Amino acid sequence: MSKAVSRSIRRAAIADLPSVAGGRSAVAKSPIALPVVTGVLRAIDGAGALAAGLSALWWSRVGVGPHEATTVLLGSVLAMNLLHFAGVYRRESIAQLNAALSRCLAATLLTACCVVAVHLATAGWHGRSPLWLQAWFATYLFFVLFSRVVATVLFRHWRAQGRLGQVVAVFGAGPIGQALLRQLNAQSAADVRVVGVYDDRLSRLPTRCMGHPILGNLDTLVGDVRARRIDTVIVALPLTADRRIGDILRKLRNAPVQVALCPDLAGLRLGAIRACQAGGVGLISAVPQPLSGWPGVVKAIEDRVLAALILLLIAPLMAAIALAIRLDSPGPVLFRQKRYGYNNRLIDVYKFRTMHHHAEDTNAEQLTRRNDPRITRIGAFLRRTSLDELPRFINVLRGEMSVVGPRPHALAAKAGGLLYPEAVRDYHARHRVKPGITGWAQVNGWRGETETVEQIERRVEHDLFYIDHWSVALDLRIVLRTILGGFTGRNAF
Repeated sequence: MSKAVSRSIRRAAIADLPSVAGGRSAVAKSPIALPVVTGVLRAIDGAGALAAGLSALWWSRVGVGPHEATTVLLGSVLAMNLLHFAGVYRRESIAQLNAALSRCLAATLLTACCVVAVHLATAGWHGRSPLWLQAWFATYLFFVLFSRVVATVLFRHWRAQGRLGQVVAVFGAGPIGQALLRQLNAQSAADVRVVGVYDDRLSRLPTRCMGHPILGNLDTLVGDVRARRIDTVIVALPLTADRRIGDILRKLRNAPVQVALCPDLAGLRLGAIRACQAGGVGLISAVPQPLSGWPGVVKAIEDRVLAALILLLIAPLMAAIALAIRLDSPGPVLFRQKRYGYNNRLIDVYKFRTMHHHAEDTNAEQLTRRNDPRITRIGAFLRRTSLDELPRFINVLRGEMSVVGPRPHALAAKAGGLLYPEAVRDYHARHRVKPGITGWAQVNGWRGETETVEQIERRVEHDLFYIDHWSVALDLRIVLRTILGGFTGRNAF
C-alpha cells in the first residue's frame, strides 16, 4: 500500500472520531483543570474561617481588638495549612465523601486545639473569650463539612462529564506504547482520556493502536499540543533510544505541556513509581522508603504526644486493672512477649497478663480458643474489651511502637498450619514501619484468630495499604474507629 493511500485511509478514520477531530470535541462542555478546583476550595476554606471568626466575635459582642483579630487571622492561616497537610485537596479526597469529611474533621479539630491553647496562654479565660472561640469553630466545622459535601457532588458530576480527566497523548505505538495503553484503558475513562497516539513510522502502522487512533508523527503532535488542550505527552519508547528521546524532548520543551517518559516493559510491571535523586543524578524510585523525612518526624511527634496524653488519662484505669489481676491470680501484672518490630527487629511488647502464670505461652505457639482454660476470669474480660493492650502505650513512649500501624505478631503465630512469613510472600514488608497498637486491618474487621491463610493475607493487604497511604488524617480516623468500636469488637463505621 502506498504512503498516499495510507494517509487517505488514516484521515478518513480520524474524521469519524469527534473526540480528536479538529472540529467539535466529544466533550460538550469546556474542561476544568483540577488545580483550579483545589485553588477555589482553598480560597473558600480561608474565607470561611475568617468569616466564621468575625461572625463569632460579633455574635458574642467581644469586639474586634488587636488580640482577637490576630487570633482569627492566624487561626485561619493555620486551618488552611492543616487542611492541606491532611490531604483534603487531593483528587481522591475530593471524590470520596467519607475521606473528605474525616480529613476535614481531623484538621479542624486540631486547629481548634492549637488556637485555644495559644489563646489561653496569651489572654487567659477573660470574659466571654471561650464562648466566641467555641462559636467560631462550631460554625467553621459545619461550614467545612457542608462545603465538602457540595464539592464532592460537583466533582463527581464534572468527572462523569469528562471535564476533569487528564488529557493524554502517547508518542510511540510499539510494545511499550501498547502495554501503556492497555493499562490506561483499564483506568476510569473519567480520570484519564487518551486523545490519540503518535509515531514516526506511519507507513508501517495501522490506523489504530489498542483502540486509539494514530494521528500523525512528531510534527503533528507538536501542532496538536499547541492547538488543543493536552495536559501530558507520554513518550513510550525504549530508554535505549536516548538520541531519539532527546530530539522529542527538545521539540516538545517549547510547548506548554508536561512531558513524561514511560518506563520500559519491566518498569510498567512495577506499578506506581516516582522520580528521585542520588548525587544529583535523576533516578526512578521503584520502592520508596515509607515515612522518611518530614512525614517520619510528624509520625514520631504524633506517637509521643498521643501516647503521653492517653497514658495520663488512663493511669487510674490501669492501676485498677493491675490490682484486679493481682487479686484474681498469682503472678506478675504485666506480660512481656517477643514480637517483630521495625526492620524485623525483636522487641518486648507489654500487655496485662490474661493467663495463669504457669500456662503462659511466650511464643504464642498455641492459638487461644473459646473457653480457653489458660485464661483467667479477669483475663477473659480484658481480652474481650482489648484493655489488656493498654500497657503497649509504654512501648510507644519508648519509641518501639506507634499508636497506629501494623499489629505486631508473635514469633510462632500460624495460619492454616503455616508460619505467617511462609503463608504470605510479602509478610515482612509490613515491618518497614513501626508496629502499632491498632491498625487499618483491625478496624476493618481483620483481627483476632487466624485459622486460615486467607485471614492473614487480608490482614497483610490492609497493613501494606496503610503503609502506602499513610497520613495524619488516616491515623486519626483509625484511632476514632478504634475508640468507637474497639472495646465492643465491632467496627464503628
